[in-house]
Amino acid sequence: MVGVDEQSFPPGTYDVVVVGSGPGGLQTNYYLRRYGVRHAVLSADRAPGGMFQRWPIYQRLLSWSKLDAPVPTETRDYEWYDHNSLIAEDPGHRGLVPACMSREFVVPSRAEMEAGLATFAERTALSIRYGCRWESTRREGDVLVLGTSDGEYRCRAAVFAVGVTEPWKSAIPGIEHVPHYGEAQDPRAYRGQDVLVIGKRNSGFELADGLLPWARRIILVSPSPVHSAVLAHTTVRARYLQPLEDHALGGGTFAVDAAIERIGLAQDGRFFVRAIGTTLPGTFEVSADAVIAATGFRAALGDLSALDVATVENERLPALTPYWESATSPGIFFAGNASQGAPGLRKNGVSSSSAAVQGFRYNARVLARHLAERHFGARSERPILAPDEVVSTLAGDLARRPELWAQKGYLARAVTLNGGLRCQDEGIVPLEHFVDQPGPDAAAVTVETDREGRIFPCVYLRRRGSLREVALDPHPLNAFDGKSYRGELRRLLDL
Repeated sequence: MVGVDEQSFPPGTYDVVVVGSGPGGLQTNYYLRRYGVRHAVLSADRAPGGMFQRWPIYQRLLSWSKLDAPVPTETRDYEWYDHNSLIAEDPGHRGLVPACMSREFVVPSRAEMEAGLATFAERTALSIRYGCRWESTRREGDVLVLGTSDGEYRCRAAVFAVGVTEPWKSAIPGIEHVPHYGEAQDPRAYRGQDVLVIGKRNSGFELADGLLPWARRIILVSPSPVHSAVLAHTTVRARYLQPLEDHALGGGTFAVDAAIERIGLAQDGRFFVRAIGTTLPGTFEVSADAVIAATGFRAALGDLSALDVATVENERLPALTPYWESATSPGIFFAGNASQGAPGLRKNGVSSSSAAVQGFRYNARVLARHLAERHFGARSERPILAPDEVVSTLAGDLARRPELWAQKGYLARAVTLNGGLRCQDEGIVPLEHFVDQPGPDAAAVTVETDREGRIFPCVYLRRRGSLREVALDPHPLNAFDGKSYRGELRRLLDL
């Protein structure tokens, strides 16, 4: 059983210090070790799991893992069907969350997810200094100094995998009288009540889904509508469907597009909420027995603002470069769901999947390689590919590569085009970095989603300093490795 190891990573000097032992910290730890980066991992917790030791409040995740899939659990292809496990190079360390799941649901419980993460840490023999709380941060020249409950740690780069876990409420008059999502009661406590939920994102619909068997009426309110076409192609769709179906059938649930103007408390103990419609203009009031603020969380940034770490999204997330480094404070990186502070190009309004394990587990591998190469002089293998290999590799990745499908429009497979005869495999890179940074002639491919939820492959070509973007046609079976796609890739790459 993984527990406190007081001998791991004593205070001192390291190349990298990672803070956190949730899934982001574990995954970063794993790949920093694989890339040979001398690092320390610190955690205030007594065991691995991070936010999954507490959340989600109603104990059931949104993301799915298919226990019996068309491919073996120990293969990389299984990642396509398992959005909760951490990834690994050793087949025996893959697919560990489904191994902890029962068969009642295709989404794990909170306890099953926590068990899967603990199993990963144990099987991969990850060293972590538990019970060590990060307390302060300062700079001494090019060195970052992290003050902790165990002493000081010095490093050239720090990775904060601290999670987006601090409850956050929007600035609505009267919201101080309303419990946050994290303070919601057992669903049975709302039996026969009218419940208004502020927010129509994941946590709001998680509450609505859990309350459906108990509450008399549920009203979800936020200014922006739910984009059901895009939602249908995401892994969180199951949590949304029942409340939305109840809304469509008039079963007592309402998903209302409105901005809440104020919240008041009546003499009889009920709440009254005044709102201004957005999709349908007009002002209206709602009376409810209970109101819950599913307004989200913010990253646990501690004192990093003193080091000029800028934030976005109402100060909830760190502002990040495509490689998840603070946009304003060099050497400070983020892993886990805080990496959503780098949203990507968002060409079609669709952001990255970095808020979920299925997305940020791949970010961690790319980040570890980036740190090893750019900051510590390591050089990863970059195989030379013949023209036929380039076409088959890129087409195969468009059809099956888990990173490209999990991080649509964010991660890309790149190759350098050295005259067409000696192409170099650059591996997986952030698309935004490829697009924005000058470099030699190269190509990158991504899987993308448009506003209507259509999935299609896209090719980015950089030649003589100019960038060209070519969207390829969708396919009814997403068979992007077929003859026509290979032919189009060959033509575009001039191979």
